[in-house]
Order: sequence, then C-alpha cells, then structure tokens
Amino acid sequence: MKSTLFLAAAALALAGTVQAQALDGAKLYTEKTCVACHGKDGTKPLTPEYPKVAGQNAKYAERQMLDIKSGARANGNTAAMKGVMHLVSDAEIKALAEYLSKLKP
Repeated sequence: MKSTLFLAAAALALAGTVQAQALDGAKLYTEKTCVACHGKDGTKPLTPEYPKVAGQNAKYAERQMLDIKSGARANGNTAAMKGVMHLVSDAEIKALAEYLSKLKP
C-alpha cells in the first residue's frame, strides 16, 4: 500500500515536471508580460523596488509566484503582479520559474 502511494506521488511529480518542460518559459515570460516589469533578460527591472529575477532559484521563484497568485503574499510590491497572475496557470508558473533559474544573473 505504501509503495503504491509512493509510486502515485512520484508519477504526479514527474508529470508536473514533464508538463513544465513542455511549456516554453521564454515565450511565457514575454506573453504573460513579465518582461514589462522585470526587463528583457530579468536583470533590469522597471523600478528598483522590483526584483531582478534572472538566476533565481526555481523553487523559490515558483513559491513566490504561487503565493502572489493566491494572495498569501500581498504587499505594495506585489500589487502589479497580482493583477496578471490570474492569467498564469500553475504549470506555466513552474515553467517560468525553471526558465528564470537558467538565466544568467
């Protein structure tokens, strides 16, 4: 029973990873308007208050985007992102986070 649950959990995790890899993070970065505030290569944000996202740890970036989307993270700096996060699926968030982690800081 435990091994069945473990295998099911592993299959779900693998499916999420495969789906994120199938999505084009670079294309999403432009389509979902990330580029407007974080810059073309993620190193030159629109204002000093916005983070440089290039090279960010993928799990951290994913968690931040999910928290902004859900409202768990809400402050003055998240207001602009909150307005677009409803347009981004969880799979797209994962793909974006993986893309950002591969950019040169």
